[in-house]
Amino acid sequence: MSTPASTAAQDGILTKLAGASAAEEFFVLLGVPFEARIVNVARLHILKRMGQYIACENFEGLADEDIAARCKAMLERAYADFVKSSPLDERVFKVLREAVAPPRPVTFVPFETLLK
Repeated sequence: MSTPASTAAQDGILTKLAGASAAEEFFVLLGVPFEARIVNVARLHILKRMGQYIACENFEGLADEDIAARCKAMLERAYADFVKSSPLDERVFKVLREAVAPPRPVTFVPFETLLK
């Protein structure tokens, strides 16, 4: 049997966000307006950036309304990153960061040194 407090925690914004399966659901749940053309191009990048912002937060002891307000602000911030810039410019994902990383120097070991 669940208590009212545990039921409230189960119905909290973090639980709802965890159950979202599309970027648009995040925007709707948090009440953040968005342009479909931007979300269509950068949906994964926006959500990844929001996740990076959330990872820096500590929600312990906060009321659900405060958590929702912080999450909304983080989604707005992540979305704004991609309104003013592109996924290629922001390089949220490792594969995009590595695409412009300087090449690693090739380590060369002469065969003669292996024989010594």
